[in-house]
Amino acid sequence: MNRPAIVLVAGGTGALGSAVTQAFVDAGAGVIVSYRQRRSFDELLKQLRPGAVAVQGIELDAGDEAAVRQAVDACLQRHGRIDALVNAIGGYAGGAPLWEQDGAVLEQMIGMNLRAMHALLRAVVPAMRTQGAGAIVNVAAMSGLGPAAGSGLYAASKAAVLSLMATLADELRGSGVRANSVLPGTIDTPANRSAMPQADFSTWTAPQDIARVIAFLCSDEARAIHGAALPVRGGH
Repeated sequence: MNRPAIVLVAGGTGALGSAVTQAFVDAGAGVIVSYRQRRSFDELLKQLRPGAVAVQGIELDAGDEAAVRQAVDACLQRHGRIDALVNAIGGYAGGAPLWEQDGAVLEQMIGMNLRAMHALLRAVVPAMRTQGAGAIVNVAAMSGLGPAAGSGLYAASKAAVLSLMATLADELRGSGVRANSVLPGTIDTPANRSAMPQADFSTWTAPQDIARVIAFLCSDEARAIHGAALPVRGGH
């Protein structure tokens, strides 16, 4: 009998993260979800369609490198391996010209969109290299390729993540570990609808559609895909 894959979904309780968690549950994986607040994990459990393997939660500040390493070590001790890492941690701050966004905004964007990913990679990649197998998918953004006015610091942090992942993919070539990024446009979430009520929601991408792409990239069917930065925004 084949064992279920073990997937760590960092930020797995958010609007996109919860869809990613559900996609892996539907695929029969054992999913470990990191969260900042216990109530968000409890809400996730209420919403999930149950799968063959119970979803586990771990409270984690992904910006704390020591805490990330401790959490990953605990996962490895319990399961023996981590087959896939999905980083759905991120945040947006913008809506103002670059010269009006101070250093605190820059630190926030670096912390949420770059530092957390770096900490996760430092903890997980060595274990995957030892295994000789693994899949890593990071959620970037189309803004990392073409920033719009008012999103300079956010876009810069996402561009940095794309550069980091491209470098990682080159360094992992031949190791059996794959690293890819997905680049959503605007995701159709309640928060985004509330923030942009006049927008055309039909041009946005559903979290479930993005989640299915992420699950595919972590599967054996995508074993030939490595070092990709894949736009996921439908035909819009």
